Amino acid sequence: MNLRRPNANEATQTSNRSRDVSPSSGICTRCVDGCRGNCEIFKATFRGREVIYPGPFGEITAGGDKDYPVDYSHLNIQGYALGAKGLPEGVEGNPDNTLFPMVDTETEFGYQNKVRMKLPIFTGALGSTEIARKNWEHFAIGAAISGISIVCGENVCGIDPALERDDKGKVVKAPDMERRVELYRRYHEGYGDILVQLNVEDTRLGVAEYVIEKLGVETIELKWGQGAKCIGGEIKVDSLERALELQRRGYLVTPDPSDPAVQAAYRATAIKHFERHSRLGFIDEESFYAEVERLRSLGAKRVTLKTGAYPMRELAMAIKWASNAKIDLLTIDGAPGGTGMSPWRMMEEWGVPTFYLQCMTNQLVERLRAKGAYVPDIAIAGGFSTEDHVFKVLALGAPHTKAVCMGRALMIPGFVGKNIGKWLENNDLPKTVSEYGTTVEEIFVSYETLKAKYGDEVKNFPLGAIGIYTFADKIKVGLQQLMSGSRNMRLSTISQADLMALTREAAEISGIPYVMDAYRQEAFDIIDA
Repeated sequence: MNLRRPNANEATQTSNRSRDVSPSSGICTRCVDGCRGNCEIFKATFRGREVIYPGPFGEITAGGDKDYPVDYSHLNIQGYALGAKGLPEGVEGNPDNTLFPMVDTETEFGYQNKVRMKLPIFTGALGSTEIARKNWEHFAIGAAISGISIVCGENVCGIDPALERDDKGKVVKAPDMERRVELYRRYHEGYGDILVQLNVEDTRLGVAEYVIEKLGVETIELKWGQGAKCIGGEIKVDSLERALELQRRGYLVTPDPSDPAVQAAYRATAIKHFERHSRLGFIDEESFYAEVERLRSLGAKRVTLKTGAYPMRELAMAIKWASNAKIDLLTIDGAPGGTGMSPWRMMEEWGVPTFYLQCMTNQLVERLRAKGAYVPDIAIAGGFSTEDHVFKVLALGAPHTKAVCMGRALMIPGFVGKNIGKWLENNDLPKTVSEYGTTVEEIFVSYETLKAKYGDEVKNFPLGAIGIYTFADKIKVGLQQLMSGSRNMRLSTISQADLMALTREAAEISGIPYVMDAYRQEAFDIIDA
C-alpha cells in the first residue's frame, strides 16, 4: 500500500531534497542545516497556513492521491459469449440486434418528478470557488448539450459582489446565480437539470426562496458534506476590502481581516490571501424532515441530498432519513476528494474511501429494502473518470444506484477546450493538439456533429462546452461497448453478477464473487453434464 510522502506533494508545490525519506514523517533521512528547500516543513516555516492548501489557488484542481488497500481496480467486468438482456419483450438476442451503438445509456432519478439524463453521469458541485465561477459558461453549456445534470454548489449567492439583500438580510438579487441558471437553460433540451445546493449560510440567506421563486429552479440539494473535507467549504480572496465585506456578511474569514496586525501584514504583502469558510452543519432528524417539506412548499419539484465520506452511522442516517422523506436523489461522496480548495492533508487522510463507502451503502440499503421501505435513487461520487468506473459503480450498486457524480473529470474538458481556444487565438497550439489540425473543425471530433444539430449556433458555443460534450461522448461509447460485451442493452439490467473480485479482500468487502468462484458451479454443471 503506497501511502505517499506526507511532507511533500506537487499539489502543495513542495518536494524533498533527499532521495531517501522517512515513510512515516515524510522528512528527509538526512535533514541538513542550510538546506534551501522545498519540503512542506521548509515552506511552512515562512508561509505557515498557506501550505495547508493546494496551489496556486484559482488555477488548479487537486485530488487526493492516497493509494487505498482496496479500490475499484480490484473489480473486473464480466463478458459473456451468449445471451442478451434489455431487449424488447419477446425479442431474442442475435448478432444484428446487439451492436454496441444500439445500447441505451439513458438513466433517470427522482421519486415522482423524475429527471432523465442521456448518460448516467453528472457534475460535482461547482460552487463559489473561483475556478467554478470563471469557467461556468463552459461547464453549464457543456452539460446542457450533453444531456446531463449540473450541480451549482454552495455559497454562490453569498459571495456575489453584486448581491442585494432586503432589510431582513435575505437575498433579493444575485447576478452570478442568475447567470449560472440562464447559461444552463439556454441549451437545455429536457435531459438533466440544474441542482442548486444549500448549506448553512445559503439557508440563512434565503437562497432557496430566491432561486425557486425568482429563477424557477426546480431541484434543491441539501448538503451534509463531501469527500474532500470534513469542514465547511472555503475559498480564498486576495483583497482586504473583499475579506471585510464577506466578514460583514457573516462568514468566518481567516486570518481576521479586522485585526490591525493582520491588516499591517497584508499591507506589507506578507499576507496575500484571506480564507472564507462556511460553518459546520448539524443534522437533526426532525429538522431535516421539516426542511425538506419547507423546500417543497416553496415550489421545489425535487429535493436531493449530498453527503460525504462520513462513517457508517451518518451514512445510515442519510439513507434512512432520505427514505422517510422520499428524497429524489442521494449522492454519496467518498474519499479521497478532488477539489480546487480543500486542505491537502484532509483530502489525503480524512474520510471513508469510495469503494468501502459504496459497499457500506449496499449493506444498509439491502437492510432497508428487506423492511419494504422506499429506497431513494443513489449516485456515487469520489474519484471517477472513465467508462469502466461508471459501469462498476452502477453494477456494484444495482439496482438502486442510478448515476455517477464526476468532479474533476467533467471540469478538465472545460479547461482544455477553453485553452485550445486561447492557443488558437495566439497561434500557439501545443503539438499534442496541432497534430490533429489547426482549426476547431479539425481538432474537435464532435464539432461537425454539433454543427449538424445546431447549425451556425455552434459558433457561439464556448470551446470548453464542446470539450465536455466530446468527453461525454467518449464515456457514452466506451460504456456502450462494455455493456454490449456484458450483454446489457439497457442500464437497468446491469447487476452485481456482471462483476468479479480480483482479490479475496475485495470479495469480502463487496460481496462480489472472487474471480475463481464466479460462475464456478455453473461451470462444474457443464463439465459434469
